Amino acid sequence: MAQLKVQQRKSTIGCKPNQRETMRSLGLKRIGDTVVKEDRPEIRGMVQTVRHLVTVEEVE
Repeated sequence: MAQLKVQQRKSTIGCKPNQRETMRSLGLKRIGDTVVKEDRPEIRGMVQTVRHLVTVEEVE
């Protein structure tokens, strides 16, 4: 199954609390952090919530 590589590009300072919590639940704590997550609808929804703070790539 495909996976998503999610990298934090911007700070969460000044963001809404739900966006901050979403970043933490994705496993992103600071700018430059990268995580690889399974490509599932739940993860896609989380990425959609913080799309302005992260970059996403599909990984085989």
